[in-house]
Amino acid sequence: MIHQYKLHSLPIVLDTCSGSVHVVDDAAYDMIALYESTPREEIIARMMEKYGGQEGVDENELNACYDQITELKEQGRLFTPDTFAPMAGELKQKTAGVVKALCLHVAHTCNLNCSYCFASQGKYHGDRAVMSFEVGKQALDFLVAHSGARRNLEVDFFGGEPLMNFDVVKCLVAYARSIEKEHNKNFRFTLTTNGVLIDDDVIDFANRECSNVVLSLDGRKEIHDRFRVDYAGNGSWEKIVPKFQKLVKAREEKNYYMRGTFTHANPDFLKDIQTMLDLGFTELSMEPVVCAADDPSALTEEDKAIVMEQYEQLAELMLKRRKEGRPFTFYHYMIDLSGGPCIYKRISGCGSGTEYMAVTPWGDLYPCHQFVGEEKFKLGNVWDGVTNTAVREDFASCNVYARPECADCWAKLYCSGGCAANAYHATGSVRGVYKYGCDLFRKRMECAIMLEAAKALEE
Repeated sequence: MIHQYKLHSLPIVLDTCSGSVHVVDDAAYDMIALYESTPREEIIARMMEKYGGQEGVDENELNACYDQITELKEQGRLFTPDTFAPMAGELKQKTAGVVKALCLHVAHTCNLNCSYCFASQGKYHGDRAVMSFEVGKQALDFLVAHSGARRNLEVDFFGGEPLMNFDVVKCLVAYARSIEKEHNKNFRFTLTTNGVLIDDDVIDFANRECSNVVLSLDGRKEIHDRFRVDYAGNGSWEKIVPKFQKLVKAREEKNYYMRGTFTHANPDFLKDIQTMLDLGFTELSMEPVVCAADDPSALTEEDKAIVMEQYEQLAELMLKRRKEGRPFTFYHYMIDLSGGPCIYKRISGCGSGTEYMAVTPWGDLYPCHQFVGEEKFKLGNVWDGVTNTAVREDFASCNVYARPECADCWAKLYCSGGCAANAYHATGSVRGVYKYGCDLFRKRMECAIMLEAAKALEE
């Protein structure tokens, strides 16, 4: 499968199933588009008619170009057939029952009242609660017991707002560190916070114990304070920005992300990215809102064209700043074209419900944080393990080849079928397709691949 597009004046040809990316001239670009449907003689004639007379373009050069395309096909770098379908699900079968990551919902409560919150202001459609140390300890024991030979284990402290239960977070990290050597495990912790409760103790802890910190900031003050308000309706921007700046400065080279959400109110999210950059942040993410279609915050079809343009302009800004020696990272443009995920991982999906699970304050297990509160998706609990094996098996078989709509999509080996939660909330099935999200993902991939291609050409 071939995907062709032009961005940043670069004619790019992507061979989906080999992962090969080719930056070509205009004549080669057009020849590749015709190669499998048009006889050689006709292709050469049409190219002579279109490009003949241009410097370096004659019939001999065009024939040589055609031969190079043929050679690339023979090498498996163009028009590579899709032979991966029989492998779909094999990785999950090999690692069945092995859990590598947990999202610990240490607080089903929040000190902010964000109107677009998919978790109902942290309550997840249920009662407000915080996780006890005993439940969290059992969750860590469950993870160790079900992690097989895997050494590196991931634990996310999530909410609500996890800093509303900070003492338990600290105790759980201390417990995890105390059992690492005995079990030959290495815990990697992530903390996601809205920043309201950050102080020096939090900063010291996060920079000592957390391999990553995710900080919620929606960019411009007027956008952030429109949604991310406290229960009195006051915006949080002025309160949290100085705390984020202090934490990030203290982290030095350690990972962090400023995570923003764009909605119908700000499809022009590049202005929010620019605000983050002006504040000194360089590890950035802006996510499309996840909410019901009739929610006032929901992105519309009219917004889509604006968002697509923003993604392209963002890529151009990244190129410009990279040349100026002021680079920054955008989470959705992080891609490794030479040594990325193995093909088993690419076709098997995100691992929710199998190798990754969310734990509620009461110890219940769900496929991921976006399914928490949906009772039919409850997998079991941290004491008894997974007892609802039907749901686990449903997620284990949920891969890119389980979705007929993905069959002809050039980006399927980059998204691995997409987010099961988004699919479910859009279609009622974890094997569905969230079409709006697919459109945005494809545009992000085009931009990400272009950035890597431009970098390679620069080097």
